[in-house]
Amino acid sequence: MKENPFKNTRIEFHILQSFPVTCLNRDDVGSPKTAIVGGVPRARVSSQCWKRQVRLEMRKLGAICGDRTKLIDELIKNACLNDGATEEQAIACGVKISQIFIKDKGNKNPKKPSKTKPSEIDEIEEIDSDSGDNDTLLFFSPKEVNLLSQKFKEANFNPEAVILGDKDKNLKSLIKILDSDSRPIDAADIALFGRMVAKAASMNVEAAASFSHAISTHKVYNEVEFFTAVDDLSKESGAAHLGSLEFNSATYYRYISLDLGQLWNTLLGHNFEKIVTIFIKSLFLAIPNARQTTQSGASFWEFAKIFIRQGQRLQVPFETAIKINDGGFLQPSIDGLTSYLEKKEKMAGSLFKKEAEYTLGKDGYDFNIDDLVTAIEGYIKEKAV
Repeated sequence: MKENPFKNTRIEFHILQSFPVTCLNRDDVGSPKTAIVGGVPRARVSSQCWKRQVRLEMRKLGAICGDRTKLIDELIKNACLNDGATEEQAIACGVKISQIFIKDKGNKNPKKPSKTKPSEIDEIEEIDSDSGDNDTLLFFSPKEVNLLSQKFKEANFNPEAVILGDKDKNLKSLIKILDSDSRPIDAADIALFGRMVAKAASMNVEAAASFSHAISTHKVYNEVEFFTAVDDLSKESGAAHLGSLEFNSATYYRYISLDLGQLWNTLLGHNFEKIVTIFIKSLFLAIPNARQTTQSGASFWEFAKIFIRQGQRLQVPFETAIKINDGGFLQPSIDGLTSYLEKKEKMAGSLFKKEAEYTLGKDGYDFNIDDLVTAIEGYIKEKAV
């Protein structure tokens, strides 16, 4: 294997993004998420929420992605059906794999997941396979699913001939099958966001991408919208339904770090440049999906500083809340961001280890997202030689 040319190197994204009236990410009672930073309330969008939207955008842009699901038996069953198994054989193969991780999953009609829309929940960062029930989420790549299906096919879809022994030995049989393929993981989202399987450490994948929670640069208080709905067919006057929704508006600071060295190790260099490119584009396009039909929060980046550097990661805390000026919160947030980064770079001296710096949203927008992608692709080509 070629020596890792990106060891200890990361791309850091410092992004400012403004949204009008929205509820981008709600808590368990439907309110926009918040946090106290610097002693004042701030609007917040969880890292898991934004990561999910990045994963969805990556799919749209053609990345190979894995499936995170409670219904691993359905995933294996469908793969076996595609490879020629009967319905009964495919169900047996799917249940055999699910039973390795999930207790009491021997029936053909497993408990279905919550009807909560995926856009309304946070992305779960880790997979705890010791939960002992069918709330376990497993994260499998297409290559892994196809590999298992092929092994079942070779055994005429007899799961007992592929997954051997008691439950502990079942897991060892599964790991042996997955380890028999020396090719790197094919799912870009697993390589980027990682995978943790408590019962099978060899399946763990270290995440290359690190997301902070997006925090407003300024003080924010949630507000309440009171609304009514009218019954079109009713002959009675007045509202047929009354309700309320919370919302806010904010300029958010987002910090994302992409560890190029870790990503190279996971991918063994395979499709490395393509996945970095798709990740950057998805990062630009991804917007949390909550209440988009009623509050339509849709805004691209307003401003971004992007570094390629080594050394310690650097996140801007905005510990002192930005004060409004005649132009709103954006311009003083830009000033606060740039001055903080300049100060920390000077303080770190040679330990800052900056290799490149790019700015979006400055000087007439002459440098756009396509230019950023092209510049980073050029950097990767030069380093990977």
